[in-house]
Amino acid sequence: MEQFSLIFSGWRWQDFLDIVFNAYILFRLYVLFRGTNVLRVLLAVVAMWIIGRTANAMGLVITNWVMQGVITVATFIIIIVFRNEISGVVRTRSIGFFLWEIPKTQINTPVHIISDAVVELARAKIGALIVMPLKTGVDSIVTSGADINASLSREMLVNIFWPGAPLHDGAAVIQRGKITRAGTILPLSQNRHLASKYGTRHRAALGLTEQSDALVIVVSEERGKVSLVKDNQIHEVRDSGEVEALIKQYTGGPEPVKRMRRQTRELLVAAMACLLCTTGLWLSFSRGMETLANYDVPIEFIKPDKKMNIIYASASRSRLLISGARPLINALSLDQMSIKISLDGAAVGKNKLAITRKNVQLPPGIRLKNIEPDQVELTLDTMAEKQVPVQADFSGKLPDGLIMTRIKVVPETVSIKGGELSLDSVTTVFTEKIPLENLTTSGLAYVPLVMSPATLRPDDKHKKVQVRYTISQRRPDDDTKS
Repeated sequence: MEQFSLIFSGWRWQDFLDIVFNAYILFRLYVLFRGTNVLRVLLAVVAMWIIGRTANAMGLVITNWVMQGVITVATFIIIIVFRNEISGVVRTRSIGFFLWEIPKTQINTPVHIISDAVVELARAKIGALIVMPLKTGVDSIVTSGADINASLSREMLVNIFWPGAPLHDGAAVIQRGKITRAGTILPLSQNRHLASKYGTRHRAALGLTEQSDALVIVVSEERGKVSLVKDNQIHEVRDSGEVEALIKQYTGGPEPVKRMRRQTRELLVAAMACLLCTTGLWLSFSRGMETLANYDVPIEFIKPDKKMNIIYASASRSRLLISGARPLINALSLDQMSIKISLDGAAVGKNKLAITRKNVQLPPGIRLKNIEPDQVELTLDTMAEKQVPVQADFSGKLPDGLIMTRIKVVPETVSIKGGELSLDSVTTVFTEKIPLENLTTSGLAYVPLVMSPATLRPDDKHKKVQVRYTISQRRPDDDTKS
């Protein structure tokens, strides 16, 4: 569970948006090419990519290299071999279909119009060939004929196949309630066991169903019989009243509501698969571009008690080993990182505090690998105030013949603030050193105080004290006394 949380730690909202956006693009590609040969080849390419990434993780160098080469070649094959199918999808779809619409296949196709036209053609013994693509498209197979994109009607179908019409010799393709193409030439089946009573139209219908899951309706010109061809099988219709029911059966099986539910479930599963694939791809690329970096980050101590004072700290910075995508690491600055340690619960005296992941704040997308040092020693003290005497600190020696007869410090005592532990050892405060070599006459000097330890602070009014001194000529009897 901890490994799982580490994988998804440091996610940014940009990463979430990146994954969802590309997952939606992948889902729309699935919707566009659903049921086509292009989608099958794309799925094979994805499978090879997964094999390649797995081989790379396992250290299988040759397998990974082969998969990369095959994927590169397959990409060009898809563009070249399936250019007609891709072109057909792009040409026959609207902008709305590309962005948000969901296909209904043949669910919304008015089957009764097709059955009425087929029955009329059969009675008049007019040959007809009608193609109804299902999940697998036929754009890569059916490339000839004329694009008409006409609304579906009984009259339109009858007129297309009426003897002498320009498009009556070919097949008509019906998709999404429209006659999308007419006069198309279908591939002929090479089945040698086909009964002799079936003509060229039946052989063309078989040829198409051998390469797709489309339903093809054939009307025999000689016998006036209707046949439905699907899955490489010819089903003859003996009663003209059964045409509509059989078309509904072969185009979907269950009732429209059940078909809609099945399609909804299929699209939901596809959407989840696209999301999982995109997430895996994001993790693969983000971890693949992962880089390491070291930063010396200042340690910030948070004091809940303002009277508490830090006398000593074993470290003021800690070195962080971090990882993340190279662009994020390159854009990282020291201001974006911090180490904050709360002194809540710390006592007066020496304390050892651990530096954990909870104390480290990093930008999203950056992961923490190591902390050095991972603990810090602190000496804490509470603030107090103490009145101590001041003593002037002289250095050197007076010029020959001179003697200092009197010294007075104003004020004689000052108030200093600091930790109780530090104040206990302080009995006197000294001034900065006053060189005697430069003194020849009596006078006074304003001299700063020296705080030891440096954590002590004098009263603001007495950061400097006045030192008055009296210098006189040395008398011979002074030497005798000394």
